[in-house]
Amino acid sequence: MLENLSKKYNEIFSDLKELNEYIYANPELGRKEFKACKVHKEILKKYGFKITDNYIGIETAYLAEYSSGKEGPKIAYLAEYDALPEIGHGCGHNILGTTSIGAGILLKEYIDKFGGTVYVYGTPAEETFGAKVDMAEAGCFDDIDVAMISHPTGKSHERSGTSQAMEALQFTFKGKTAHAAGDPYNGINALDGVIQFFNSVNALRQQTKNSARIHGIISKGGEAANIIPDLAVANFYVREATTKEMIKLSERVKNCAKGAALATGTTLEIENYEYTFKHLVTNETLSNLYVKNLNLQGIEDVPMSDSTGSSDCGDVSHHCPTIHSYFPISKCELTGHSIEFAKASISEDAYKGMKEAITALVMTGKDILENKEILKEIKEEFEKAKKELN
Repeated sequence: MLENLSKKYNEIFSDLKELNEYIYANPELGRKEFKACKVHKEILKKYGFKITDNYIGIETAYLAEYSSGKEGPKIAYLAEYDALPEIGHGCGHNILGTTSIGAGILLKEYIDKFGGTVYVYGTPAEETFGAKVDMAEAGCFDDIDVAMISHPTGKSHERSGTSQAMEALQFTFKGKTAHAAGDPYNGINALDGVIQFFNSVNALRQQTKNSARIHGIISKGGEAANIIPDLAVANFYVREATTKEMIKLSERVKNCAKGAALATGTTLEIENYEYTFKHLVTNETLSNLYVKNLNLQGIEDVPMSDSTGSSDCGDVSHHCPTIHSYFPISKCELTGHSIEFAKASISEDAYKGMKEAITALVMTGKDILENKEILKEIKEEFEKAKKELN
């Protein structure tokens, strides 16, 4: 199978490389990925996929579908293609989406042979307003048998691990302007509220778990040093290992803000400025299958991912069996969200890692298509994990 799959991969590689490098050269922020979405759909149409545009009402989302017309498993690959401000594809979503598309195209042959359907979900804005959250809430993954995605990383393949649950919170403190020297006693300093809030959060850190992450910025702190600011804003991410723990921690952070407002005489508004993400629940049976298919390629060392980041893929994992693995794009460690990471995504090392990841994704899909017992085990694990979440 490996030899045949390698031959098929080589036949489509020029299209995949062109796709990856076009998106790299044309980075777009979340929900504005019009060029990336267009070229994604064009290559999928070329290889026989039926396309649903503006999927669930999101302009830069799509669903690509190829069915054998025969009953069988429903296998989904998740594609991302949003970039970061200033640094472009510093998270490598150009090659991530390309990898998912390559896997979808190559699985078609086995769909025809064994039956079933392969889907490629075009999911915008993973970095901010993750479309997978909307899709999960709309039930788009409820009848999917397995969902898979592989993300670029530094120097080695990594098996699917966990991602943290995350809430993006904006704290707006409001006060009253006054001359900072002439009559400060007539003012209410909104910036004092934000600073007191930061100090309270810093005091809170000693009483949080090692898995907790609380990090924020002052996005607005006043207009001039001689004016007491009547408006100050802080943006925070609150993360924890599980969704339940994150909700508890978020309440504690919100209480810090409420206390700061009370202490400074300001008023406070709290809202979400980006989407909340659930934690990733890796399906270990599916993950083991993927790792086995890396091993068959001679890749023996596949450590567990220890990411402390967050992803909207976590929301998918609460609706169907899911893995979120990693593949190497370099021979050395890379810092994520960097210009160096972006450049590495179009390197020869990246294309080597991409081929290995696509091969493992396709072989995993094939295993599921032809072996009902494997899919049964995957689903049994998912149902057990689902009960533990509730």
